[in-house]
Amino acid sequence: MNGRRHPVMLTAKRTAPRFMLLSNLQSPIPPMNDWLLPYADKLQARPIEDIDLLVIHCTELPDLSIAREYGERELYESGTGNSGHYYIDRDGAVHRFIPNERIAHHVRGHNSRSIGIELVNTGRFPNWLDSRHQAMNEPYSDVQIQALIQLLHQLIRELPNLAFIAGHEDLDRDQVHATDDASRLVFRKRDPGEMFPWEKVLGEVALQRM
Repeated sequence: MNGRRHPVMLTAKRTAPRFMLLSNLQSPIPPMNDWLLPYADKLQARPIEDIDLLVIHCTELPDLSIAREYGERELYESGTGNSGHYYIDRDGAVHRFIPNERIAHHVRGHNSRSIGIELVNTGRFPNWLDSRHQAMNEPYSDVQIQALIQLLHQLIRELPNLAFIAGHEDLDRDQVHATDDASRLVFRKRDPGEMFPWEKVLGEVALQRM
């Protein structure tokens, strides 16, 4: 996700609304739960013809409920915050936080042309910028990746000019001083990271990786 990470506040967990579980991995359309963020209508509108890029993220947070808390935070004068359009939980459940026709804040410099897809994954949490903890060790579940592939096929059908796909780490290459040692630099964004199965995903969709 785009923007500076903040310490996680220990609050009561939010519960996702009910959704259908992924029951048939070969289904052409993944189960979709519309769980729009409160500020979704405040985000800038765009024609879907402007969208030609999908950006794959991971939340770098423990679970979907905490990712939801981060997404709901209002960080800008417009009353909006940082969020992907879609979130895919470890069990393959797909949640839509932002409609395709709205520009979400999820990757610097490419928001207006892209859709952001967040996979729930611990990533480097909670030591995102600690030089000693830069490995992305949590594997993505098979059902999570299958749900992603199905979502990609759905978006290819819905978005007429969709042609490209990229990881957040492909597009945001900035380095910052490590929190444990200011003499060392680390990448701001490393998601979806080395555990993401790019070969499998690219073999399933007709999109070019940027």
